[in-house]
Amino acid sequence: MITEDELRETARRLIDQHRGDDQTTFLDAQFEAGLAWVHFREGEGGLGLSPKWQEIVDTELEAAGRRYSFARNPMGIGMVGPAIETHGTPEQLQHLRRAFTAEDLWCQMFSEPGAGSDVATLATRAVRDGDEWIVNGQKVWTSLAHLAKYGLLLARTDPDVPKHEGITAFIIDMHAPGVDVRPLRQMSGESHFNEVYFTDARVPDSARVGETGDGWRVAVTTLMNERVSIGGTTAPRGSGAIGAAVAAWKARPEAERDPVRRDELLRLWTEAEVHRLGNMRAQQLRERGTPGPEGSVLKLGGALLSQRIASFTVNLLGPSGMLLDYSTGEPGAVHSLVASQASTIAGGTSEVMRNILGERILGLPGEPRTDKGVPWSQIPKGV
Repeated sequence: MITEDELRETARRLIDQHRGDDQTTFLDAQFEAGLAWVHFREGEGGLGLSPKWQEIVDTELEAAGRRYSFARNPMGIGMVGPAIETHGTPEQLQHLRRAFTAEDLWCQMFSEPGAGSDVATLATRAVRDGDEWIVNGQKVWTSLAHLAKYGLLLARTDPDVPKHEGITAFIIDMHAPGVDVRPLRQMSGESHFNEVYFTDARVPDSARVGETGDGWRVAVTTLMNERVSIGGTTAPRGSGAIGAAVAAWKARPEAERDPVRRDELLRLWTEAEVHRLGNMRAQQLRERGTPGPEGSVLKLGGALLSQRIASFTVNLLGPSGMLLDYSTGEPGAVHSLVASQASTIAGGTSEVMRNILGERILGLPGEPRTDKGVPWSQIPKGV
């Protein structure tokens, strides 16, 4: 069994041997050394260690300026990768290397126009045809689908069983015939989200992740990791949105004469620090194994807090805070304000996060589920 000192030395040796390599080559070597996800199995980017040991590797990489940012491929690294490692076939595990190096970008296709907060009501169909599945339907709010090479798709394969039981997960080529990606324009002027249409798209059965009808289990693995990724990033104290708010305050000396705004800024800073410390605690809990509901709670708190901080900064700056000028490379505070509105939807709405908090942490009774045990085909649609 490798020791912490031996793992630290392995990371340092990786850095020394590949000091002049470009980022992709270095990441490939990191994967080969088992230092991509140390808790994954050997040969799959890991060493079969506890997740907490990843911090040892990351500390050495960060000191050398070579730490990997999952933002290069957020779905592939933080969400789909763990799902494939848990449920994938040996053939599918071959995707992990290029996902980690960001040579293949990924997206996940869960939400639909009629299945947002309740993903299990999804209607996109996959019908078996020999060694293939024929997919028809529509997904929406799919982040980075316009850039992705592959996507993790949830589709209904059996409409005559309860909604959670008739879902199957697939890996799909986003450039395959019958797959149509249409970007959605946001208030900020960007297009991170997309609609994806499937028209008789064919997917080989070898691309099925897990057993037929077991897609909900794959989805849960993905979503739990997604919420940790969204809500669990630990930033330095006073950085990010709250750092921008403090900088805006210091740039306006007249703000010191407004005790109400000063009190509001201090309150926001305190909440940001509490959230940061909460992320650190959640990371420690995650190191013990599979992410739990704390990721959902942090996702909820972080999303709401980011909106309040952005709103405060725009109000503090006055008319100049409303300028949206991309020519300088700094689009301004209003960009953060309009972009932050998506944070209470992406990765699960705040209402869903509150349900998770109430049921899984506080032990409150669950909401009535009138469709429990009812075949999906008998559930009223479009009401």
